[in-house]
Amino acid sequence: MKILHVYPKADEMVAQHVTMLVEGMQHSVEVQSVSNLADFKSICKSFEPDIVHCHGCWQYSIVNAGNFARKQGARIVLSPHGQLEPWVLEEKPLQEKLHKTALWQKSFVEKAYAVIAFGKMEQQYLQQLKWNPRIEVIHNAVITNSTTREKMCSQTFTVYQKVLDSNVLEQMDDATQQLMAHIIKTGILGDARWLPSTITYHPSPNSQQPDWRRLLIYAEHQNIRNYVDYGINILGLSALSLDTEHLPAYFPEDYQRPQSIKKLIGEYKGDETDYLLRMIRYIEKQPRLLHLIELTRELYRDTVNDDLLLEAFEEKKLTKFASRLMQVLHEQTLLDEGYMPIDPIDDRGTRKIRESITNHLKI
Repeated sequence: MKILHVYPKADEMVAQHVTMLVEGMQHSVEVQSVSNLADFKSICKSFEPDIVHCHGCWQYSIVNAGNFARKQGARIVLSPHGQLEPWVLEEKPLQEKLHKTALWQKSFVEKAYAVIAFGKMEQQYLQQLKWNPRIEVIHNAVITNSTTREKMCSQTFTVYQKVLDSNVLEQMDDATQQLMAHIIKTGILGDARWLPSTITYHPSPNSQQPDWRRLLIYAEHQNIRNYVDYGINILGLSALSLDTEHLPAYFPEDYQRPQSIKKLIGEYKGDETDYLLRMIRYIEKQPRLLHLIELTRELYRDTVNDDLLLEAFEEKKLTKFASRLMQVLHEQTLLDEGYMPIDPIDDRGTRKIRESITNHLKI
């Protein structure tokens, strides 16, 4: 874990807080701090932080640093240091600036992965603004005796880990994603002989092993951990042992843990074509990886009648969507072309299905 703090040099209290965090966490994370925007950009490029912790939100240099870091792939944690409390906002000089700063300041707070308040009162003020629902309370050991440096650093580390354990697909390397698809297919079919060749993991230059943590967390959040665990076991892979069920993470406000499609469309009633049609129509409304896996499993059954299914697609005006869906199944679950009832197509509509799945956990 790499953390880069950026803060206003002129604010002594904020500087003390940052120093305390850096010194208290230097043995558990790679951490640096900077107070100059020009230095920040060069350090951010070379250090490649996972998280940039921005301190304060009235100085545009801090906002600019956060925006730059986000474009470099870092996630933002924000500590306003009380600068959004009513008594600060009501000061006349700030009122005069408010119409100029509100636009970029509100956007900056909204885009932070997490906002750290230093007490319940600040938390309440932040909640009233409704700019960001992901608010954590961590007392500042610089200004209160109600906590210690060690406790403050431990709680801050927990927030950092929670940030990194959210929407993990976004930060998962391509090689791990490819491995996950092989694992999923094995978990669906229960037999590694269906794979096209022996699985080999080709790591990126910065990685020596599969990113098991993110792979397993993603499986948990998509409710496919059973398929992934089964596939790993069949393939004899040495995966990380991780209790993903109890790991905290941030989710979109409309996130709902995917449920088995049988609970949503009803049980199989003896008509394979009807059941597949119901599955595909539901997926058309809300594509989820779990449902793609369940559809793939169904398509491998011997009872599938491709001719009847094609007629049903035509009748229900699902032909084009079904073709797009086959392409996505080929990518996500490695569905073999011989088991596709219709030829796949990759067009703008296919990309929309792909993006819906990819962005399911996006904050």
